[in-house]
Amino acid sequence: MAVKQTAGRTALGEFAPKFAELNDDVLFGQVWSREDKMSLRDRSLITVVALLSQGLTDTSFMHHLEAAKANGITKKEIAEMITHAAFYAGWPKAWAAFRLAKEIWKDETGEADEKTAHEKSMIFSIGQPNDAFAKYFTGQSYLEPVSEEQVGIFNVTFEPGCRNNWHIHHADNGGGQILVCVAGRGFYQEWGKEPVCMTAGDTVNILVGVKHWHGAAPDSWFSHLAVEVPGENGHTEWCEPVSSEDYEKIK
Repeated sequence: MAVKQTAGRTALGEFAPKFAELNDDVLFGQVWSREDKMSLRDRSLITVVALLSQGLTDTSFMHHLEAAKANGITKKEIAEMITHAAFYAGWPKAWAAFRLAKEIWKDETGEADEKTAHEKSMIFSIGQPNDAFAKYFTGQSYLEPVSEEQVGIFNVTFEPGCRNNWHIHHADNGGGQILVCVAGRGFYQEWGKEPVCMTAGDTVNILVGVKHWHGAAPDSWFSHLAVEVPGENGHTEWCEPVSSEDYEKIK
């Protein structure tokens, strides 16, 4: 998806129209939009460190910090990035960068508060630790029954980085599962296919016999309703965990 930028034309359209064109259409419209070559998140990381190393903590640096947050870089990650760069770019430059970063990420808090904020963002409760199925998950998950009559509906919540193992739903007739994301950001992937990003309102229909997994993004809590489609002799076959190598490739 192309990145739309108009700052060049807004600020310099009359004074330096060619520069404005190159800024809006080439730098952002073409270079930043090459997501098949490098993700927006990684481009933000490189750009922030490059500007920091030059001591350019002006309004453009503030803009790129805001973009970095929007592109998925967390408070913990920006703090570690600036700390690491300080040893190479200079301590005073890092101090200047931190003053701006604190302003951009001021709404992010500790892990416990992030869990509370996530729960407040949806109408369902996070519920209790999903201990009964813990052996089928990498990381901590939570379970809250919404309905256990007629059709089973459960709110499943994953902490950042948590995902369940590959698994298959079986049934002699009918069966399967429906996922409805209610908060946060996560992924659903079927065997042999690319992962699908899920955010609030996204729905996935899972047919019987399809090997798949689902879970949170590395930097976000994730909750979905798991709707059990009625079927005869329905059961779940749990398979191997999603490898860290495969999971870390997902952007």
